[in-house]
Amino acid sequence: MMNSTMRPLLAAGALLWSMLAGADTSRFDAELALLQQQWAIANYRIADPGERQRAFETVSDSAHQLTLANPERAEAMIWEGIVLSTYAGVKGGLGALSLAKKSRALFEAALKIDPTALDGSAYTSLGILYAKVPGFPLSFGDDAKARELLLRALAIDANGIDQNFFYAQFLCDRHRCAQALPYLEKAAAAPPRAGREVADIGRKREVMELMAKAKG
Repeated sequence: MMNSTMRPLLAAGALLWSMLAGADTSRFDAELALLQQQWAIANYRIADPGERQRAFETVSDSAHQLTLANPERAEAMIWEGIVLSTYAGVKGGLGALSLAKKSRALFEAALKIDPTALDGSAYTSLGILYAKVPGFPLSFGDDAKARELLLRALAIDANGIDQNFFYAQFLCDRHRCAQALPYLEKAAAAPPRAGREVADIGRKREVMELMAKAKG
């Protein structure tokens, strides 16, 4: 019997493939869009911790297969890194640090191929890792490096929702919420992304929550 974790992921796949049927898009674009949708559902629509972890196991397998099939595409590496880094946050513990290191390697590889891919998402995602993981000797966390990477992402896309939100989060986490407000306002005003509706709803909610904290 299909469990409740797999049902929304498979439903998303069926819906997306029906939307893409007959469209002028490559197989890679379709598979990447499906992966993005599955990640968004696992990240924003599954609340139960156990089911969420199982969902990320499924999505991480899909992400790895996409990278293996497209070793020349920075976009595949970026999204496998995003999936693994999000999974690290869900999993926690020592296993999370291992996933974070794998994510870092994927983002670094993607930057060597195309640093502007997906509007500089490798810079954003790598910056988040440096901001979130512990520093030496436990791991590679580094605030200066995180800030540098997040600002590089903003230089590529100054109006992107993720670029602005994550730099604002970086500032607020370091007790500089007043400086974060202009970036949150840009994130709140970011236009919707085609095919990313679930992710946009979830991210906008996070933007509003952080904005309330910054103003409070």
